[in-house]
Amino acid sequence: MHSRPSHSRLSGSAFHSRISALLLTMVSTMAAIYVAGRLWQDAADRVYLIQEIDRRNGQGQSAVSVDDTLKIIACREQQKQLSALEMQLTAARQEGFVPKSLSKNEGAQSKKKLLAVIGIITTFDRKKNREAIRKAWMPTGEALKRLADEKGIIVRFVIGRSPNRGDSLDKQIDEENERTNDFIILDDQVEASEERPNQTKSFYIHAVENWDAEFYVKVNDDVYVNIDVLGATLTTYLDKPHVYIGCMKSGEVFSEPTRKWYEPDWWKFGDAKSYFRHASGELYAISRALAQFISINRSILRAYAHDDVSAGSWFIGLDVKHIDERKFCCSSWMPGAICTAV
Repeated sequence: MHSRPSHSRLSGSAFHSRISALLLTMVSTMAAIYVAGRLWQDAADRVYLIQEIDRRNGQGQSAVSVDDTLKIIACREQQKQLSALEMQLTAARQEGFVPKSLSKNEGAQSKKKLLAVIGIITTFDRKKNREAIRKAWMPTGEALKRLADEKGIIVRFVIGRSPNRGDSLDKQIDEENERTNDFIILDDQVEASEERPNQTKSFYIHAVENWDAEFYVKVNDDVYVNIDVLGATLTTYLDKPHVYIGCMKSGEVFSEPTRKWYEPDWWKFGDAKSYFRHASGELYAISRALAQFISINRSILRAYAHDDVSAGSWFIGLDVKHIDERKFCCSSWMPGAICTAV
């Protein structure tokens, strides 16, 4: 008599359980769809914001909000991490100065990793010096190309433009470069003795933006360099990412305008009137990270009266390893020296 009502209650309970499970499944599915949609929309918003801020910056309009900017920064940080991983993958394929050829499916897009880019700072009236360097230690023509291909070393003369843009001085350099194809011509840099610190800075900016190398080397055009010894020496510092290599020195700061090495900002160097430690300007090298630092901060880096002092000042306060490499002392020749001043 009492079994049928009991069976009905059990059936009703099971029915309600199935309804509850079905509703729970539907709610869970809708929640998952909603969350996925929000994630997709957030990614789409980030892409849109990047495009929008780039468009507005290009058109000179007002920037987007701070909140939007923070989202863009977060997105770009992820892009940087991906780029860093790609760089690590590239580094893993390297062998010696130059990386291995990539697999066939990666094709002709591969680039060679360079050991060094050497910039020989020169002027309009130093053609004889350039010719002497070409005969003594700087390869020309196909040999210059082989130096880059086989040893990963680029060598170029570095010069600015005449204050009278397009005059005979500019034309002479253009004609010489057409014949030799071994110049970096800094179109936005005026060629003048007082501009030497800015010319050196412009060289590093140009070099790091056009060649991916481990080191960037500045040389004067009255110095003879043993490229093989220079390359071998630089390779010993490949494990140090923040290095400043040269014949380290200090020296007196001259406050008298009549002195040859007069420093207009002499008062910044204290009562002792002594320069901080820096590499001699005849020849010195910096690692890629330091060249990138110069490029990024070009507009706020101070130039002093002398290019070697200016370069040394750019690295004060940074986590930089100063290497006092005596082989870089060109004025005092020693066995195994890299350079000789003439």
